[in-house]
Amino acid sequence: MKKRTIIIYWIATLWLCLGMLSTGIVQLLGTAEETEMIRRLGYPPYVLVLIGSWKIPGVIAVLLPRLPLLKEWAYAGFFFVMSGAVFSHIAVCDPFTESLPPLLLLLLTVLSWYFRPATRRTHRIAIRETNV
Repeated sequence: MKKRTIIIYWIATLWLCLGMLSTGIVQLLGTAEETEMIRRLGYPPYVLVLIGSWKIPGVIAVLLPRLPLLKEWAYAGFFFVMSGAVFSHIAVCDPFTESLPPLLLLLLTVLSWYFRPATRRTHRIAIRETNV
């Protein structure tokens, strides 16, 4: 079971990081296709630079060992950006196929977060109840 969990974690994490890194670079480059798409969704083009510039450090945080709190922030950011992308496409009545790439990245985010090893999790503080 443990080996299976590690394999699922690394497959999901590597695909997630590849997707986030590639889309982050494309967003930073501000290609005509990305700019047109972000405008169609109702956002100003500078949002591409904002989102793209945070995806790259997020990928680094997820891949680096340790830094569990920073990883939690990166996963949260990925979750919010990808769920926002899915709902933005739905809001403007885009075809479902437009929502598939962010939906896939959202699924990979959840899988990577859920299956991450204990060494990549924040420490839990156990609260003991005392009888008085």
